[in-house]
This record gives sequence, structure tokens and C-alpha cells, in this order.
Amino acid sequence: MEFDGSIFKTYDIRGTVPDQLTPEIAYGIGNALAGYLKPKAIAVGRDMRESSPAMFDALTSGIMDRGVDVVDLGMVSTDALYFAVGKYDYDGGVMITASHNPANYNGFKICRKNAVPLSGADGYDKIAEDMANDKAEKAPSRGSIARKDITEAFTEHALSFIDPTVIKPFNIVIDAGNGMGHVALNPVFDKLPCKITPLYYEPDGTFPNHPPNPIESKNLVDLQKVMKEKNADLGVAFDGDADRMFLLQKDGTPLGGDMVTALVADNILTKSPNETIIYNLICSRAVAKLVNKRGGTPIRTRVGHAIIKPLMKKHNAIFGGEHSGHFYFRDNWFADSGIIALLVCLELLSKSNRNLDEILEEINPYVRSGEINSRVVSIDEKIEKVAEAFSDAEIDRLDGLTVQYPDWWFNLRPSNTEPLLRLNVEADNKNILDKNVERLLQIIRS
Repeated sequence: MEFDGSIFKTYDIRGTVPDQLTPEIAYGIGNALAGYLKPKAIAVGRDMRESSPAMFDALTSGIMDRGVDVVDLGMVSTDALYFAVGKYDYDGGVMITASHNPANYNGFKICRKNAVPLSGADGYDKIAEDMANDKAEKAPSRGSIARKDITEAFTEHALSFIDPTVIKPFNIVIDAGNGMGHVALNPVFDKLPCKITPLYYEPDGTFPNHPPNPIESKNLVDLQKVMKEKNADLGVAFDGDADRMFLLQKDGTPLGGDMVTALVADNILTKSPNETIIYNLICSRAVAKLVNKRGGTPIRTRVGHAIIKPLMKKHNAIFGGEHSGHFYFRDNWFADSGIIALLVCLELLSKSNRNLDEILEEINPYVRSGEINSRVVSIDEKIEKVAEAFSDAEIDRLDGLTVQYPDWWFNLRPSNTEPLLRLNVEADNKNILDKNVERLLQIIRS
């Protein structure tokens, strides 16, 4: 089978429809996956994209032709797919989604038993190899397909992470971005006293209002406007497949995923002290500082769920967080969930008797640049020039280049998919931040 090998990314399979991804390719992926995992049953969920039904039909046909049964979860969020695989002990799971990408994209997030993710070097490579070698097979007996509604079970599971009776009647605006957020949000908040103003809850794979990518500030404008109109206590935005969650303060200022990581860790360690918390190296120093203050053990790691989930298992970490808005929970089969992270934050706010601004003022004394991307010709050469310019600092190469001084630090790492360098800088004050961002960009972009 001929296909564009670039659709196989580090953490998922993703491409444009119909030039990179077609039903024929989806069939091949399903058939090769069934051959690789050798499962009895695979759970399959999908998002609201216009191409998702055709991808579902083709993928599941490829799986069933191999003699493997399919559990059809219908339209669900990605974290609900992970939940189903863990809860019902399925041998694997596939979420048909392109997450936050534009409408002409689609893809597949795949996990094995216990919601353990496949990655580029652990599963996706074998699937691509079988497809390239035309190893599609048909078993003597075809697999079957059965529909399963997990809405009630996932709702109960998400609420089990908090005490619902302590949640206060917050006034919240939630932007689902015409994605899958509404599927989990409505059943959960039906059981809580919060006043929810829903924004773009209607699932629509054409994304008529804005792209489903809350990490881009331009996609938060409508949410910020409605927050002001409703005098909301806080705002929430989900990405397209609703596995990532972003919080906004009362004035509309968005929080980075690292600050949400700190908030979740704060609540978890208050209830379960002496636990281990995993955080990726792009996160603020405030995360490790808070974890230490609460008596926990912080462990710094590389970026990416295929890295974080195994590390959490190794250290039996109760929670892990990333700057990108992914939040992982031990009692969720070490998988990530945006809705669970939101609930844990609401419980923290409810019990603390302080608003979000007050809590952040205590735990977040730093200023940050946000991620700055630069397109370069030679990634390795630029990284080495930067390392040489800051050779008097504490340097590590855990993931890209991290350079640390007492009053500021930065990480410079290459994109997995584009010829880009991603720069994140944090400092004790804005003068230090601005001065060093300017210096860094002069080196990177010269």
C-alpha cells in the first residue's frame, strides 16, 4: 500500500483528508493494528469531524477482517476512550480525531491494554511497516461490532476524583470549541451546583466559530467576551477532542498548563501528602516549588505522553502535568483527562475560600515568555550556538537544551514535525525576561 509516511507522528497518526488520509489507508491502519496487538476486542471512538464516520467504517472494517471484535463507543472525548479501555479491560483502543487541527485534518490516537499509548518507536513503526509491505490479512472468521454507551460510567468516574458536595456555585463560561467537550461536560455539571454558560457546545467538525486550539490566544476572544458579559468567576476552554483543558482567570487572562498543573498538584497533595508528581521540563519552577512545599516529590521529565505515562508508572506518581494542557492521573490508568483536571481545580477553589487570582498570586512569582517559535535552516547548529553563548550556566540536554541561572532559565527544543525551534523563557521579573528573550532571538534568528 502506498501512503505518505509523514502521517505517522511521534504520538499519533495524523494528516490531511483526502490527500494524506483516505478510507483505504484507515482500513490498512486498522488491519495492521489488529495484527500487531493480536487482541480479542478493540474499543473505537470518534470525534465530530466530517470525515470521521468514513474513517470509522474503514478502520473498523480493517480490524474486523482480522477476526477482531470492535466496541463502538460512538462520539466521545479522547479521555473517555482511555477510560473505556482501562475500565472494561479492552485489549486496545483507537480514538479517531485530529485533536486541535483544522477541519481538513483527521487522525488516530491509539493505545493498547490499560490505556498504554503507542508511539513512533513502539507500535506505529510496526503498523507503518506492515502497511508498506502489504501485509493486510483476512481471518477465516470476521470479527463483530457492538455499540456501548459509556456516558454514565465516565461521568461517575470523573466525579469520583472530588467530593461533589463541597463544590460551590461558581459562575463559569465554558467554550467547547464545537468539539467533543459537551459530551462529558453536560452529564458532569448536571450533578454540580455551578452555573454554566455554554459556548459553542454544538459538535461541528467544520469549526464555524474558531479553530479548536485554545493554546492560541486568538481562539479565546469569544470566551473572554462572554466571561465579561456574564461577570464569570472563571473561564474554561477545551480543545477539539477535549483531552486538554485551559483555565482563564476572572479578567480573561489564560493560565498556562504549568499553572494548572500546580493547582491540581496543590489539591491532590493536600488530600494525599508524600506522593510523587511528574511535570515536564517546560513547566514553571513554581510547580516543583509548590510540590516541595506540600511535602510531595517532584520529578522533571521530557515532553510527551509516551514519556510521562511510563515514568508515572515507574514511580507510582499520583499525577503528572504538561505545559501544553495535558493532565495525567494514576487512578485514571495514568491517562490524561481535561474534565478530571477541571473538577480537581474547582474542588481546590471551593475548599480554599479564595478566588483563583489569590491562589495564583501565592504560587506564581515568575513571568514567562510563552512559547516562541522560530523557523531555522539548521536546528542542531542553532542549538549549539545558543549553548555556547550561555556556557557559564547550568545546562542539561534532557529534552532539547535547558539553560538555568538563579534568576531565569530557558528551554530550546526542536519541533517533532516542522523545522522549528521552540523557545520558552521564565524569569524573576519582566526586565530580566525581556532582556534575555531579545538576546536569545538574536542568536536563533540571525
